[in-house]
Amino acid sequence: MSCLFCKIVEGEIPSSPVYLDDVCYAFADIHPQAPTHILLISRRHVASLAETDAEDAGLLGRLLAAAAKIARDKGLVHGYRVVINTGADGGQTVGHLHLHILGGRPLAWPPG
Repeated sequence: MSCLFCKIVEGEIPSSPVYLDDVCYAFADIHPQAPTHILLISRRHVASLAETDAEDAGLLGRLLAAAAKIARDKGLVHGYRVVINTGADGGQTVGHLHLHILGGRPLAWPPG
């Protein structure tokens, strides 16, 4: 498979895990947009949020619970943002479901 994030999950591309379990894998973004910028991916290849349905509720819940745990572990006590970019117009650049966990500074709204 040519998916960048699948290669990271499989260990074909090196990364330093921040969090991992049987469903999720998290690592530092190589182009951070905040002092803390973690990418949290599904171990199972899902192209985007648009490809999910009610049967994926468990996966999506696990991803959000993992995001909250990572934020706590990183000490983001003043707040953080969780972003899921979906599709080209939504800013998704890797075709694999992933969450951005951003924090460590005040984040403005709207984001862009």
